[in-house]
Amino acid sequence: MNSRMKNLIWVRLATIFLVLFGRVSNIAIVANANAVYPAVFAFGDSIFDTGNNNNLATASKCNFPPYGRDFYGGAATGRFGNGKVLSDVITAAMGVKDTLPAYLNPQLTAKDLPTGVCFASGGSGLDDLTANAQGGVLTMGAQLNLFKQYIEKLRAAVGTHKSSKIISKALFIISAGNNDVAFAYSFTIRRTLVFNVYADMLVESSQNFLKSLYQLGARHVWVLSTIPLGCLPAARSTFGGSLRACVDFENVLAQTFNGMLSSSVSSLKASLPDYDVKFVDVYTPMLDIITNPSASGFQNVMNGCCGSGTFEMGTFCNRFTFQCPNTAAYFFWDVAHPSERAYQLTVAKLLHAQNYDLTSHHVAKALHPLNVSNINFNN
Repeated sequence: MNSRMKNLIWVRLATIFLVLFGRVSNIAIVANANAVYPAVFAFGDSIFDTGNNNNLATASKCNFPPYGRDFYGGAATGRFGNGKVLSDVITAAMGVKDTLPAYLNPQLTAKDLPTGVCFASGGSGLDDLTANAQGGVLTMGAQLNLFKQYIEKLRAAVGTHKSSKIISKALFIISAGNNDVAFAYSFTIRRTLVFNVYADMLVESSQNFLKSLYQLGARHVWVLSTIPLGCLPAARSTFGGSLRACVDFENVLAQTFNGMLSSSVSSLKASLPDYDVKFVDVYTPMLDIITNPSASGFQNVMNGCCGSGTFEMGTFCNRFTFQCPNTAAYFFWDVAHPSERAYQLTVAKLLHAQNYDLTSHHVAKALHPLNVSNINFNN
């Protein structure tokens, strides 16, 4: 047998050995090799929740039609919208995977773990009272405990070294504060506090949460602002008068909190130089779209697509409720949650602000069918 034939045999034997025995476990890392991050982890509220509330003892859920009418197969997965929610769009834009599964989804498999999951819970907030007032909603502390549980599962699946590497290189996204400002401060005992005092409480809670993530190995975190709470159809219906205008005082509260949160994130970053934690403003791009809807192709930014669009949400948005014929023309799906297209445009604007290439394959795919060349980034 000549030397060339011997080498070929050894190569084939080595290949077979690696295929059969070369993995630490049988869980493959399925993230796109060109992804910016290997995984995404989401915490917070309904802006991110992809179905964690489905089996919780809370009325804050939407795992029934017409929710999900524009999702794959028209499935009502528990996402608070007509299709993908903001955590899905961000995850896809980062090139990780098309959607972000809920950690509490009974159908979650071990192969889903290495590329990230969602811990967010619709109705949650930085204030435990916000979640507890809605019964059964996961507090931020409960979400953190689930993440600790997840880490143990990930270690069992891929090994300690690989799990630590995934967590340290992953993107963590947090959307919390919306329900604290819009719900708890308006409709609970928190209303007795001066708002800046309450906002300080929220910011301190955020700081503690971010420090806990750091201690657990997180190094890349986006802390999102609130959305323009005064422009939600629910706020317009309650406080906007006959013209149903955006509610200025509600937006001022959101802006105040966002400013304090931004300063807090900057302070934490300064104290932990290896912590890539940044404040991400979604308030401004959303407000820009809402105040100049025609530039983005929206025909209605005052009402939700579901029902009359003035009060319908949750169980009041159901299969018997009238729905607008074209969700892409509406910024809001129901009275508290943007539509999938609104999320896509928001992500396009926030990524543009961070100098991402919107024409790259994974970003363009996540934003499809938007034509990024037609997006107005000047307002």
